Amino acid sequence: MTSKLKLLVATSALAAATLGANPAFAADLGTDAGTSITNNVSVAYSVGGTSQTAETDSDTFVVDRKVNLTVTKTDAVNTIVAPGQTQQAVTYTVSNQTNDTIDVLLTSENLGGDDFDTTGAVTYYLDDGNGIFDGADTLLTSIEDLAEDDSVVIHLVTDMPGAIVTGDVANVALIGQAADTSGVAFVDNSGDVDDAAVVQNVFADVAGTATGDGANDGYHSDTDTYEVSAAAISVLKTSRIVSDPISGTTNPKAIPGAVIEYCISVANAPGSGTATGVTITDTLPVDVSGNGITYVASSILVNATATISGSTQTCTGGAAGGTFADPTVSGTLSDIAGGTNRAMIFQVTVD
Repeated sequence: MTSKLKLLVATSALAAATLGANPAFAADLGTDAGTSITNNVSVAYSVGGTSQTAETDSDTFVVDRKVNLTVTKTDAVNTIVAPGQTQQAVTYTVSNQTNDTIDVLLTSENLGGDDFDTTGAVTYYLDDGNGIFDGADTLLTSIEDLAEDDSVVIHLVTDMPGAIVTGDVANVALIGQAADTSGVAFVDNSGDVDDAAVVQNVFADVAGTATGDGANDGYHSDTDTYEVSAAAISVLKTSRIVSDPISGTTNPKAIPGAVIEYCISVANAPGSGTATGVTITDTLPVDVSGNGITYVASSILVNATATISGSTQTCTGGAAGGTFADPTVSGTLSDIAGGTNRAMIFQVTVD
């Protein structure tokens, strides 16, 4: 399942201003492209023992451009996403190993051999320096004026489809193409006749991971992976008799007037994505004569903890919350991370 994502090549003045603040690497990339190197020669001689005026000459050539850029993902683990999530980022470092300042044109590819393709538009953001995709990053469509021996961090941002499940992965490659500072991609001159007066381009990049990205082609790419971790929710509802009007709290029975406590726990399986916006709705039953159970006012506790053993659970803690709109008890729980649970407790009396 391979689909090319949109090529974005426009420029960004704000991005160019930001790039200049990045520190340079320690590597020496050699003499700058376009530098004129002149070598002078002088030949002295004599005629009949008399020194003559020396003959001189010189040769000048310009240094050519060794075009080389690298794109490298910044992490060693997959980026965890959930079905239907939007604006999810994978992060790369783009480095200029050319002996000249260049622009970098950005494109991306959904690679094959995985479980799904990302969906929607792909956007690129220049990191603000903390290495995390956030609101302080700058939207751009190409990297401008990347100095030699310099690098920037780029976030590739896109959306996830809804019909994906835990364990599914999507491989996405960020591709950079070297261009001159007017945004025009370089042409390789390595096979051309040498012209000492003109700066010629020699592609020196290594092969990347995107389809067709070979060595010495002016491109470089690397692949990062989105991995789906959906919430795997289970619900357990149990009850216990708190007291009855005859025995009190000693071996109480579910007779009219008894107080019953319900606990509804919501568990998220280990390794699953965090469940958010969890809302419990419980409708109290009544029989045909209008009898059944009656809600005990102000008895709802939310975000309690359930200790579960088989079908038996013990619920403790919690804070006052939730609402009752006859005959429905409801409450909202905080986020439930994988491997944890939260519960809602409330009480009723037997009619």
